[in-house]
Amino acid sequence: MPMSTETNSSRPEPGLATQQAKALLEQGNSPAAINLLLPIYEQHPLDREVLYLLAVCYRYSRDFAKAQDLLNHLKVQFPRYGRALQEEGHLLLAQDQSVLALAAFQEAVTLNDSLVASWVCIAQLAEGQGQQTLKVEAVDQVAKLKALPAALLAVRNLISEGQFLKAEKICRQFLLRYPKQVEAMRLLAALGVRSEVLDDADVLLENAVAFEPENEFARFDYMNVLYKRQKYQQALIQSEVLLKAQPDNPRFQTAFANQCVAVGRFQEALGIYNSLLVQSPNDATLHLLKGHALKTIDRTTEAIEAYRSAYLARPQFGDAFWSLANLKTYRFSTDEVEKMLEQERLETNDELDRVNLCFALGKHYEDAADYENSFSFYERGNRLRKQHLGFDGKLLSSRMKLQKSLCKKDLFEQHKEVGNKAADPIFIVGLPRAGSTLLEQILASHSQVDGTQELANIGAFAHQLDGRRTIHEEPQYPRCLETLSAEQFEEMGSRYLRDTQVLRGKAPYFIDKMPNNFRHIALIQLILPNSKIIDARRNPLACCFSGFKQFFSHGQEFTYGLEEIGRYYKDYIEIMDHWDQVLPGRILRVNHEDVVADLEGQVERILSYCNLPFEQACIEFHKTQRSVRTPSSEQVRLPIYDTGLDAWRGFEPWLGPLKEMLGEDLLTGYD
Repeated sequence: MPMSTETNSSRPEPGLATQQAKALLEQGNSPAAINLLLPIYEQHPLDREVLYLLAVCYRYSRDFAKAQDLLNHLKVQFPRYGRALQEEGHLLLAQDQSVLALAAFQEAVTLNDSLVASWVCIAQLAEGQGQQTLKVEAVDQVAKLKALPAALLAVRNLISEGQFLKAEKICRQFLLRYPKQVEAMRLLAALGVRSEVLDDADVLLENAVAFEPENEFARFDYMNVLYKRQKYQQALIQSEVLLKAQPDNPRFQTAFANQCVAVGRFQEALGIYNSLLVQSPNDATLHLLKGHALKTIDRTTEAIEAYRSAYLARPQFGDAFWSLANLKTYRFSTDEVEKMLEQERLETNDELDRVNLCFALGKHYEDAADYENSFSFYERGNRLRKQHLGFDGKLLSSRMKLQKSLCKKDLFEQHKEVGNKAADPIFIVGLPRAGSTLLEQILASHSQVDGTQELANIGAFAHQLDGRRTIHEEPQYPRCLETLSAEQFEEMGSRYLRDTQVLRGKAPYFIDKMPNNFRHIALIQLILPNSKIIDARRNPLACCFSGFKQFFSHGQEFTYGLEEIGRYYKDYIEIMDHWDQVLPGRILRVNHEDVVADLEGQVERILSYCNLPFEQACIEFHKTQRSVRTPSSEQVRLPIYDTGLDAWRGFEPWLGPLKEMLGEDLLTGYD
């Protein structure tokens, strides 16, 4: 591209330039638009809108080679950008390549199903190529999208393109004018779910269902939000309403089965999955869901067969391969490894599939003691995952330091008589992969303790107290703890107990195993002062690397980089030291290595702290029959073993960034 002689100060900003270029295109003056955009492109070569619009200009000017070159660059830099594929479809059409154009438009709507122009072209091309079913689907989509108010269509497009703040602003403005518009409520709720503002999404969708009880889309969204909020019984009720309205709808049957799994009705769920698989034997997702249910109830052999059926139905299905690897005890065959390598190499495969495949291959090569290959796949999987998360470890670190600076002894002295006095909860905190599932299994083997799962309630309280701010905004939590009343603290403690009741059995105590609750121990102390808190701790290198090689289904964004997880571990140690100083004796620290070396001694110590009598079942925890939903589910069904303590050592040549971040003080005593 020729260099412009304009000075930087005379060039318009990208936003202004694209507006002017669009106006020139509408006038049919693509050469002038190109001249306007070229210097902006040279100054901002990664500006998505400039790249896209310049490609359009070259297509209008019939310089197809330059247009394709720009689109190739755009697709590499922004692989999830549907408009790039739509423009490629238009470019191929301009060159009379209708078959390739149809494929491009179809890929475009896979990335962004709100692209009206793509659906229109799909309908026209499908008719010309004799694909009647595809044509009908496209015509239907065009009708639905054109029926939407323009503002909501814009919101849908913005969401697909990752412009969430702009989408939320438009959606809120629209709802101020039309407060009962259900589609707008659904879109705003979807934005809330994405930013973890689940309580707002809950209220929005509850109202949407009240306004339009027959709106199956709103009810389906409501069910999913209730599930995410761990309101499983209420989610089950919504799935029952959907199923009653359309008993033969496979989507609603699957949703009902999923809710049955959530509330522990596993046999009922498995019956539905099996029935649906008779009708759709090649439905990979159904096989996967069946496998998850079977794994949870310790029917591992059957779970393996279900996961295998999933990848046979869809060869690139990374989640099926990772689910096998995530059993921790499974070993891949040579044929399976070849399948994974072949699919992972295909850049046309969905990125999430490739991430799952990378982690599965990392686990395979680790089992084979090929640590160099193993690390390369773990590192690649983490890199692919991290590039789309937008995680800022330094911001999270600053939030944790606020806890230290604001939650001091005088805060607890000022509020020492507040909170709900129930002693029911036993919180197990720490980092993921620190041995918390083992501690949970030990305690849940006691007759007076119910195991539940990683509960999001405490984190949700913190988010509400923070005014639902994003991490980039000025926080008001935990400073607001200083000004809350005794009634507010007691109400939060009582609400926590009410909301978690559905997940408990009849035992007087229960476990909340959300590891990230260590960031909110001040809040726990103020709302549930008689609860127990156990800090599950492990060798820093073992713990951090175990997190790095684990692909989490959601959350735990700090694990997708060695420096990031090292910083997080360091912050965790600092804040736990702070809690020990301001709340002496409040927290029981349990080192994983000590549990492995002296199980009986540590079990007695844990039970004594929890004011529980000794029971032999806690020593024989692996015999306890209960559903376990975390990655360590298979491991805690085995007797205690020490083979995993030094699993990180084979990877030591590549752990320099982690060691440097942790520092010598943390590593002393663990060499």
